[in-house]
Amino acid sequence: MNFTRRHLLTGAAAGASLALAPTTAHAEAEAAPGALGLLYDATACVGCQACVSACVEANHAPQSASLDAARASERGLTTEARSSVKLYVSADGSERSFVKQQCMHCVDPACVASCMFRALNKDPQTGVVRWEPSRCVGCRYCEIVCPFHVPRFEWQGFNPRIVKCELCSPRLAAGLQPACSSVCPTHAVVFGQRRALLSTAHQRVAAHPGSYSEGRVYGEHEAGGTQALYLSHTAFGKLGLPLLSAESIPAKRLKWQKRIYSYLAAPAVAYALLAGVLVKRWRSHQVHEVHEEVTTGLRPQL
Repeated sequence: MNFTRRHLLTGAAAGASLALAPTTAHAEAEAAPGALGLLYDATACVGCQACVSACVEANHAPQSASLDAARASERGLTTEARSSVKLYVSADGSERSFVKQQCMHCVDPACVASCMFRALNKDPQTGVVRWEPSRCVGCRYCEIVCPFHVPRFEWQGFNPRIVKCELCSPRLAAGLQPACSSVCPTHAVVFGQRRALLSTAHQRVAAHPGSYSEGRVYGEHEAGGTQALYLSHTAFGKLGLPLLSAESIPAKRLKWQKRIYSYLAAPAVAYALLAGVLVKRWRSHQVHEVHEEVTTGLRPQL
């Protein structure tokens, strides 16, 4: 590609127009029509860790992680375990509850909105939040902005990754449900469309109001809504689920940042193209110099 000053100027102008244009993208977060998710009912969970073991196996984690999956309740989320089941016990021991952890697949994800290079993206059909390695620069900003503290940066290895639950996307593509929900013996983890899961959750609360302490579904409204939904007999805050408003994080804190990213995106691309041209020309120059030395015997004077 022949990169010219025109490309730079038109790209920068396009970025500036995006930055200055009014936006209503976060006026009200709405789930995708076919949004998929999980419903976790803590009242039905026995802490068997079958879902954790299945998750580790489905995502081809090292064997050591699979063997150690039963200790996920102590360890929590790691780069090897994309889900975990932890145990809450009150100070006096009178209250106990298990709680499952995994990516919440927010309707309006903070990680997606904060990523300048769009390494994290939300599938427009299923709503699943996925990580694209070819675009990631390893800044770990997604770790900081996630209100649920889900993404994990893989420090070891030559080419580290951002690791998080992607709802077993390869299994979904093959017509299967996520590994965790497929093995749960008590059906504490249920997979399906978000709309159907919400309906099921409300039916359970209405049928057994005394079994659910807060009488509501966590994730229905929190942070603009999530596709991982929770029911519990214990207060959600005690289980480590943050108490959030109905406004999404991008709508509340990241809207100006997204405009800045829009402004910087085009110049960044232009700069990358220019750098590529310069590198190509420098290499061509080096090849020419070597050829000249070989054919003429000339050497640069020191």
